Amino acid sequence: MLITFPFSKCILIGIANAIDLSDRFLPRLQLMNCKPLVITFRAYSKDQIIIILQERLMALPYIVFQPRALELCARKVAAASRDMRKVLSVFRSAIEMLEAELRESASRMNLTSAEKGLFDLQAVAFEFFNSQVRHQVIILCSAVKFFRGGKKNTTVGELNKSYMDVCKTSPIPPVGTLEFFSMCRVLHDQGFLKLGQSREDKSKRVTLKVDESDITFALQGMMLDII
Repeated sequence: MLITFPFSKCILIGIANAIDLSDRFLPRLQLMNCKPLVITFRAYSKDQIIIILQERLMALPYIVFQPRALELCARKVAAASRDMRKVLSVFRSAIEMLEAELRESASRMNLTSAEKGLFDLQAVAFEFFNSQVRHQVIILCSAVKFFRGGKKNTTVGELNKSYMDVCKTSPIPPVGTLEFFSMCRVLHDQGFLKLGQSREDKSKRVTLKVDESDITFALQGMMLDII
């Protein structure tokens, strides 16, 4: 309300990861004649991710990861969520894995520390992103199974229940609710799902944007038994 007062010099700036911040608050702001100017910042590109990593690592007096390792991880994240937190999580896991292995058997491996760092990062990145893709596939299978009854759309919350049911019939444990919502947004960005607008993620309407036959064909030999 401060910005609506006469001669007020107050400027309100809102920053959020959610792209629907202004949509959720816009009706209330319009009532006060305070429609905001919206500036959308694009997600990080592969090159930007590499620059951020290089700048962080420059503070160290030694080489921690080879350039190829940085590019590998940056490409993986840029192709998936473009979330910088995921990049840092992968590198942290790689270092922790290396430290644990070195403590257990430092003499068993005949690799230089740089080669070892690249090897561990590749292993962690492969395991991490393989898991991400696997769950995205399960979400798509859950959507196909859910919409097969004739429904055109549902809520993200209902899709999550279908996803949980599918995971119960497979050896793969389900991810948490927040991570599920994040993967739905990735599938939306990739053109597989369409997400509507809502204040709460679980209430957003979701629609399958690709034909069931296309998904069935693409997943041949993978997870057809659950759909």
